[in-house]
Amino acid sequence: MKETNGKVMIKLNDNTLLKTDALINGEWVPSDNGDLLPVKNPATGDVITQVSKSSANQTKMAIEAAAIAMQDWKTLAAKTRANLLKAWFELMIEHQEDLAKIMTAEQGKPLAESRGEVAYGAAFIEWFGEQAKRIDGDIIPAPSHDKRIVCIKQPVGVVAAITPWNFPNAMIARKAAPALAVGCSIVIKPASETPLSALAMGELALRAGIPKGVINILAGNSSEIGGEMTSNDIVRKLTFTGSTVIGKLLEAQCASTMKKTSMELGGNAPFIVFEDADIDAAVSGAMISKYRNSGQTCVCSNRILLHDSIYDEFLEKFVSATKALTIGNGVEDHISIGPLINEKAVRDVDELVQSSVSSGAEVICGGGPHQLGSCFYQPTILKNVSRDMPVFRNEIFGPVAPLVRFSTESEAISLANDTEFGLAAYFYTRDIGRVWRVSEALDYGIVGINEGIISNEMAPFGGVKESGSGREGSKYGVDDYLEIKYVLMGGLDR
Repeated sequence: MKETNGKVMIKLNDNTLLKTDALINGEWVPSDNGDLLPVKNPATGDVITQVSKSSANQTKMAIEAAAIAMQDWKTLAAKTRANLLKAWFELMIEHQEDLAKIMTAEQGKPLAESRGEVAYGAAFIEWFGEQAKRIDGDIIPAPSHDKRIVCIKQPVGVVAAITPWNFPNAMIARKAAPALAVGCSIVIKPASETPLSALAMGELALRAGIPKGVINILAGNSSEIGGEMTSNDIVRKLTFTGSTVIGKLLEAQCASTMKKTSMELGGNAPFIVFEDADIDAAVSGAMISKYRNSGQTCVCSNRILLHDSIYDEFLEKFVSATKALTIGNGVEDHISIGPLINEKAVRDVDELVQSSVSSGAEVICGGGPHQLGSCFYQPTILKNVSRDMPVFRNEIFGPVAPLVRFSTESEAISLANDTEFGLAAYFYTRDIGRVWRVSEALDYGIVGINEGIISNEMAPFGGVKESGSGREGSKYGVDDYLEIKYVLMGGLDR
């Protein structure tokens, strides 16, 4: 990266991917009031660039443009939409390195992880492009011989999407791809911390030939843009990934116009290691699940539950692996842990750690902010954690691993389910009977068995309880963007 006029520019192969204005109706549009939003590199604190801060009025313009564009988009042959999504996918892969550099600069994750996310996000675009040709209806047996019952599936309407900063590419792809595949248009508000990844994806969508107005992207104030999205009756579907607190607020705001909603909210994932587990495999899985993206994922292992008989062995190996992690700026080689997204995130994580230590938890390694900079936090392991401590009860969203003992299978299940969240859970065992018992007993939408990485485009991603509603990915992922229309044809014997 190089500095120009006080801003740090990212060295890209294709500099035209670095967009700073809103994408509205196929045009790059500056803020109507001149307001700008600085985008910072969390590893260094440097301002990368500034993007246009869109207003509620511009959000309304984008929604209206999306409604007009959808009239033609939904009538295209499914194969045509599929081919356009395929072209978008291919451009994402072609520009994987530039997209990864943009992501690491604004989000902080190591380049290897950013490359992986670009490929992961692109896979959803490819998958849903293929699913566009498989939106099947039904013929249902009629009540009499002179009638026929047909059910068809049609696009729900204009979609509004609000996406988070922790996966600034993939969270957009998981929402935009199914929406476009079935014939919806979309208006996207990316997180203020990471708008550049979203705008670069929009540029590639235009290059792929996706018609103007089908994809619109605006950065800016959450309440201003989100308020227009939730109140505008043209929008028929809101999809959101973020905190449970904000998800509940958006759900309430959508009630006045009875919008369809999908909510992918907070998590508090248990990672259970039973006495018969392969301990080395469990340690490896825990490392991936806990420390990926510096612990800033909604499916990160939040509580590591260990059987008494293997507690000490797991702890020794887990501490050794944790101490081997390399912390630093994600653009550097061999970095495994980057910064947290901002200084507030560091304060929030440290508050959970210190309050839990005050309640009796013991720091085995780490335990506080890292000397590298104000956005870095040490990979931390806590033992002697109990269910009443803050690190047990709250989503940590940082590189902190609380260890909890259990002695029986039923106790492990009780500990795992003792939370209002229900997104992801993990457990390690080699007992096939236990595999079925525990996976059915866990109150979670996703269960990983002997695996620390669970998400892919072919599987349904989503939670239960206060972790939200709806599913992203898989053949079920298109359902939230469709309405079923029942058509009764009578008088067929005349």
